[in-house]
Amino acid sequence: MRSIFATSILALAITFPAKAQELRFPAEAEQNASRTSNDSLFMPLGPFENDALAGITVEGEVQQSAWSVGDGALTTMELLKPLRDEFLASGFEPIFECVASVCGGFDFRYSVDVLPEPDMHVNLGDYRYFSAKRSDAGGTPEYITILVSRSANAGFVQLTRVGDPNSAAVLTTSTKAPAPPTTVLPALTGTLTEQLESAGHATLADLAFQVGSSQLTSDSFASLESLAAFLNANSDRTVTLVGHTDAEGPLASNVTLSRRRATEVMLRLIDAYDVSPAQVSADGVGFLAPRASNLTEEGRTKNRRVEVILTSTR
Repeated sequence: MRSIFATSILALAITFPAKAQELRFPAEAEQNASRTSNDSLFMPLGPFENDALAGITVEGEVQQSAWSVGDGALTTMELLKPLRDEFLASGFEPIFECVASVCGGFDFRYSVDVLPEPDMHVNLGDYRYFSAKRSDAGGTPEYITILVSRSANAGFVQLTRVGDPNSAAVLTTSTKAPAPPTTVLPALTGTLTEQLESAGHATLADLAFQVGSSQLTSDSFASLESLAAFLNANSDRTVTLVGHTDAEGPLASNVTLSRRRATEVMLRLIDAYDVSPAQVSADGVGFLAPRASNLTEEGRTKNRRVEVILTSTR
């Protein structure tokens, strides 16, 4: 019988007595099947070409699980990317990655060990494959592969791990319900002061930071000059600066980056514009408050911002 999992962290059949490594699917997920064997696994190192597939055979405990993910709306890249990024963030080094036609289509698919239909469905024209490796302090290797595909009604993910069960991390997963459609709110009008007075918040839209950094790219920004003038003229008003990011990367690191950026803006207001420290505070929420879809570059750009929130109640 299949089991549908909610948003709590779930232990897969892939579990070991060691530190937990959490994986999060990009949408609500249902585990269809799992199997474990002490065996070996053939791992491709390149595409199927010239009637051959180059690869290596790795040995150890082979653990596989197949999942249905979402309703089929996610592309294979959207299925693969968050899982791949989480493995890379935990120390795995990529071995090989390909998409259906580049992989070798039919020949590649049937050279890879796949759990049977209907538990794991592979559309021969629409699938992606990824493999990676890491080693523990003693040099013991651990391998993972991800195979993703989709049908008209669901996405499919197969996770495979090969390694020593006594040295590997516990692999757990968390399903995540699809995010509701994000409504892009109409842009606020008026000056920054007018937006704060009427709506209670405003975006410091001209701010720019160095890539992946909290360092501002310029010594002056018109939005900060306007905000400083407002605060200096109204000593009874207080604000909180809130940093936001797009959804690239883990939540924890995005929250940290967004908080650092908001703090950098706060310090600029205090140091360069003589704003009273009692009037400003800073925080960050990472990608938890998008104002546009993270599925497009345009949306991700809109989501990377610092907002100012009026916190005065009188």
